[in-house]
Amino acid sequence: MSTPTERKNVAVNRRARHDYFIGETLEAGLLLHGTEVKSLRLGKASIAEAYVGLKGGDLCLINAQIEEYRQAGRHLQHEPKRIRPLLIHKKERDRLIGLVKREGVSLIPLAVYFNPRGIAKLEIGIAKGKRMSDKRDAEKARDWQRQKARVMREHG
Repeated sequence: MSTPTERKNVAVNRRARHDYFIGETLEAGLLLHGTEVKSLRLGKASIAEAYVGLKGGDLCLINAQIEEYRQAGRHLQHEPKRIRPLLIHKKERDRLIGLVKREGVSLIPLAVYFNPRGIAKLEIGIAKGKRMSDKRDAEKARDWQRQKARVMREHG
């Protein structure tokens, strides 16, 4: 049994922290159909190529893949890559839209998960793109930390 503060990750965008500097993160709800929720509970989702964009004045999750729920009938199925509106306060939405337009940041989906109450949520990162040299520097630092840890284990 999980503790009330744990969250169950369904899909994680592993490349996000490699490709972007993540400044701030926030939580948003997702407007989902019933079969989408059931597929998420089975872990049948991918946000590797997804992004958060503006459609019709609302922030939406675009290009996220949630597979069809096989046990449901054909007439109940959802579109696997449909645009999913985010459930977010108007004030927060306006702030994020302003950041994207003024400062040139991107809104990157980091994870889709179920909160302790069983509600599907999306973790969004406010991100700036990394250059190739930044990625190399981060990789060097990560390798150095691994080597340091290895030496500390060997020599006590």
